[in-house]
Amino acid sequence: MRLKGRNQIRPEFNMSSMTDIVFLLLVFFMIASTLAKQLNTIDVKLPQAEGKTENRNTVAVTITNSNQFYLNADKVIKRNLEKFLIDALSDMKTPSLVLRTEQKVAIDQVVYVMNIASKNGIKVVLAVDKP
Repeated sequence: MRLKGRNQIRPEFNMSSMTDIVFLLLVFFMIASTLAKQLNTIDVKLPQAEGKTENRNTVAVTITNSNQFYLNADKVIKRNLEKFLIDALSDMKTPSLVLRTEQKVAIDQVVYVMNIASKNGIKVVLAVDKP
């Protein structure tokens, strides 16, 4: 008489737990990649100040120390900035832009962008770093 034990080792591999882990990792990296997305990719040294940054659908205008203008990550000639800025903000309900300037940028460059925003009813937020 042959008796079989209840605990037998089976050579089958169950993929359901592996599929669950891969799915969870996929969801994690999708969420992490959207949160890691920065406003723009131009690296500038911002002035320091106390303040709170709001995360909205905005357009970023960056001015470097060498007086180069960027609209989000695209380099723009100063005289064409207004046209490209209006085009970028045309579909927004409440247009607003984040003005990012390096510490040594002349104030007349900042005033130039603020005048464009004022003429076109665009809200301006000045970007700063925490001290």
